[in-house]
Amino acid sequence: SGAETTQFNNHPAADILKGIEADASAAALLPALATAAGALKVGSNIQVPPANFYDTDGKTPVGFEVDLSVALAKALGVEAEFHDFAFEALITSLESGRIDFTIANMNDTAERQKKIDFVNYFNSGVGIMVQAANPAGITTEADLCGQKVSAGTGTSDEAWALEFSKECVAQGKKPIEVVTNTNTQQRMNELRTGRVAAELNTITTLVYMAATIGDGKEFKVVDLPPLNAALYGIGVNKSTPEIRDALKASLQSLIDDGTYEKIFTAWGVQAGMVKEATINAGG
Repeated sequence: SGAETTQFNNHPAADILKGIEADASAAALLPALATAAGALKVGSNIQVPPANFYDTDGKTPVGFEVDLSVALAKALGVEAEFHDFAFEALITSLESGRIDFTIANMNDTAERQKKIDFVNYFNSGVGIMVQAANPAGITTEADLCGQKVSAGTGTSDEAWALEFSKECVAQGKKPIEVVTNTNTQQRMNELRTGRVAAELNTITTLVYMAATIGDGKEFKVVDLPPLNAALYGIGVNKSTPEIRDALKASLQSLIDDGTYEKIFTAWGVQAGMVKEATINAGG
């Protein structure tokens, strides 16, 4: 198992990516301009492990979204060319045509759909991380009732916990005591020392933290689908529906032949997989 390694594997899907071949029917949907260029320009915010971050050299983008982008491009017979932007600049960069698509942990919302289209590829939401030995025996969200848990101040994780706590009370159980803090390090210490029974955070963030903190031996993520799930979308300019449709076909092809599942499982984020490629299904 990877628990013995001191460093997180930044290339768990390298061999999977090598074997991807172009899907002719998906590639046929790509506009001639993109095919001629031989590459699709991908905009991302490369500082969100394990989705998008820089390898140890500080310049090579890695992550499950990076690998998915490479796989999508390969299935379309082109390469993926990465461009790093501030998250808030991604939609305007799409609108101005500087990039062909964006993939950056972006929730597909009704508000964003007014500006761009989305190809949905992932379900994210709240995850629960506990000490490796799980002393409080938390296996479902119901086990959080009566427990003290930590969450980032003002996050959707905190909001979910406060809302779910009302359900605990309605069922005659004790409420959840939510301890908030903006400092992730301090929250990890609270969990490490048992002052809280669990940390609530975005499930993919927790997967990465559990794998990297203390050589992966201190914490573990409770095996549950994302709570309060929201669909993530690959953003595409509304004026290039051909690129949107090509990406959807490419994604469906990767889902159908099992490549998609292999990539997400290699990164340990299979809990968020979708069963089919959809367009604007969030919001």
